[in-house]
Amino acid sequence: MTTLSPHLRQATPVVAVRGEGVHLYGEDGRRYLDFTAGIGVTSTGHCHPRVVAAAQEQVGTLIHGQYTTVMHQPLRQLVDRLGEVLPTGLDSLFFMNSGSEAVEAALRLARQATGRPNVLVCHGGFHGRTVAAASMTTSGTRFRSGFSPLMSGVVVTPFPTTFRYGWDEETATRFALQELDYTLQTISSPDDTAAVIVEPVLGEGGYVPANRAFLEGLRERADRHGFLLILDEVQTGVGRTGRFWGHDHFGVTPDILVTAKGLASGFPLSGIAASEELMRKAWPGSQGGTYGANAVACAAARATLDVVRDEKLVENAEAMGARLRAGLEAVATNTPGIGDVRGLGLMLGTEFVTEDGQPDSATAARVQRAAVDEGLLLLLCGAWNQVVRMIPALVVDETAIDEGLRAWSAAVETGTSAP
Repeated sequence: MTTLSPHLRQATPVVAVRGEGVHLYGEDGRRYLDFTAGIGVTSTGHCHPRVVAAAQEQVGTLIHGQYTTVMHQPLRQLVDRLGEVLPTGLDSLFFMNSGSEAVEAALRLARQATGRPNVLVCHGGFHGRTVAAASMTTSGTRFRSGFSPLMSGVVVTPFPTTFRYGWDEETATRFALQELDYTLQTISSPDDTAAVIVEPVLGEGGYVPANRAFLEGLRERADRHGFLLILDEVQTGVGRTGRFWGHDHFGVTPDILVTAKGLASGFPLSGIAASEELMRKAWPGSQGGTYGANAVACAAARATLDVVRDEKLVENAEAMGARLRAGLEAVATNTPGIGDVRGLGLMLGTEFVTEDGQPDSATAARVQRAAVDEGLLLLLCGAWNQVVRMIPALVVDETAIDEGLRAWSAAVETGTSAP
């Protein structure tokens, strides 16, 4: 009898048989409020009718047109639609399947374009599980341990994580930028540095937003020293934070933007965007892939972007995110074991701490499990899995937010009162 790997354990006991909007239905017939969205993937909700229709139509026409062999219309149309939402100047695209692949493509482009070997990463960042992406990941040892040696040329610099440091934003940002300058002076010379890569909001690292001063500081140093700024928008992109891109909160434009997850509402599709001038510096043959820009995934992505625009889902993410955050903060006010509520838009985390302020993964796990009993599906993140995160689909409405908050309040009460 064959089975899945024993390490592929599900975060909840639910066996899903159907999804609709912000709900999943288990084989037991129970309806669950899904505030995981497939880890931020089902941006337009489960099985949005327009995305389903686009995929069904494409399946009956052309399933796979390998894009370094032939061109196909869904890819052309997707490139045009992305041109409407990408930052000015990022007018050249390369598509793959997963976030890890896109991160590695961004790194390869940066190294080839600059001729420099090293990449700076921010402490707490998550960029994927493949060898190079895992080498750049510092959100937890579980993502990078046991298969050393990892890729060389990765240098870690601080992220302004105010709650962990116990500092205000200005102090944490000043420290992070000073340490970056020290790193460039002592470990990775600017002449050896190809790029710095950062998430606008740390994902697996605990849902910690960056800030304007920090990203402006990265942009200024990249320009001054001639290296590239790569923004990993795999989880923060396509409206998740209440802006179309996470970096839109901070007024900073990257040299390379990485996107995936919510781009195609559940179909595997990722990509990088850069200026055509920069993209031309990639070496011949360095960009390709069998399944990249699959025709069905491109059709689904095109429909996703249309739905996000037509249903004003970016604006909805901002409004519903504010409503959700207010409810989370209200629960936190009455719960001594909650140390922090943070995030942007519909990307919110609640950090649990012990009486002496240390990460409390046990309580976070109890609350997450108790939420399932209340019909609410959630995930953990943070270095100790001490943060419970909420990432509902962008179509979530006030009724679902309020339903989720009632379930959350009950789960917190259960989880924090357990021995």
